[in-house]
Amino acid sequence: MWERIRVRLRHLSGTDIALWLISVVLVVLIVVGSINSLTSGRYTVRQWMDFIIFGLAQGGVYALIALGYTMVYGVLHMINFAHSEVFMSGPFTAYFVANALDKAGYFDSHPIISLAIVFVVAMSVSMFVAVVLEILAYRPLRGSPRLVPLITAIGASFFLQYTFRGLYGSGVKAYPDIAMLHGTWSIAGLNIQKTLVVVFIAAILLLVGLYTFVQKTKIGMGIRAVAEDQQAAALMGVDVDRMISMTFAVGGAGAGAAGVLYALIFKQVHFFMGFVPGIKAFTAAVLGGIGNIPGAMLGGLFLGVFESLGPSLFLEGLGVPAAYQLKDAIAFTMLVLVLIFRPTGILGERIAKRA
Repeated sequence: MWERIRVRLRHLSGTDIALWLISVVLVVLIVVGSINSLTSGRYTVRQWMDFIIFGLAQGGVYALIALGYTMVYGVLHMINFAHSEVFMSGPFTAYFVANALDKAGYFDSHPIISLAIVFVVAMSVSMFVAVVLEILAYRPLRGSPRLVPLITAIGASFFLQYTFRGLYGSGVKAYPDIAMLHGTWSIAGLNIQKTLVVVFIAAILLLVGLYTFVQKTKIGMGIRAVAEDQQAAALMGVDVDRMISMTFAVGGAGAGAAGVLYALIFKQVHFFMGFVPGIKAFTAAVLGGIGNIPGAMLGGLFLGVFESLGPSLFLEGLGVPAAYQLKDAIAFTMLVLVLIFRPTGILGERIAKRA
């Protein structure tokens, strides 16, 4: 054993040593900060539970967006950076439907039906944008070097942002309040905001539904076959172009639903709303193992909870002023660390093996 350790130490480069030192320092800081926060009594057990519940709801949204990233990567081995604008397009368009229903009083008299209509509109628009994006922007570049579709995706992202800015304006739109979701529910002795409960349950149901669709249906089988080997799938009679379009459609539907859930939490939409959640969802996909659907779900939930707890748990414990304003930095730091130390992600062994 000692001989094996000596061999490993002999092959360590200066970069490896620096990276391990950075990771050790970060772990120590997290542990020290967490101990300081937990022993200070600054927050009660009830408040810590609130952080976790909010993180789970937020993580469910990240997981739904991350599905689009991970499915497209699994099929085409490309990162669709325009997926954040696919996420934006659905709820931004559905805002006008929601606003019309609210002014007509339909949200108060029939809140469930109204929400269902908003979800259908958002998912349909995001699905349409995703499919058109694949047909017009990515399909002609299939077989090109990987850098070409990557640059195209970034260009498509800007194009969609400013197209929707031109169509709907640059102002922030406030989603209507839903009286049914005011207040709290008592669950296991905890008073939890109704909005967070609905968002978390809806996110889990949608995740399970999309995963079941991919795993159990004929179309899902075709998508998985194309992800495994496009040429072999084509020889077996699978319509590769249709399956790739269906991949974008499923990812787009998930992103549109996530956009409505995001709007229920944060109550506003705008043309730039997809950028930060999109980056965080990409982080979740990488964290779970990009190309792995259960990994994207796990990564989204983990990132949501970590981001919600992090500022109060270890940043405040280290004496960082305005710790909550650094919550986005926590997600981006995690992305960098995952790419350095575990680029295949938590459940990414299959992708690593294929590569």
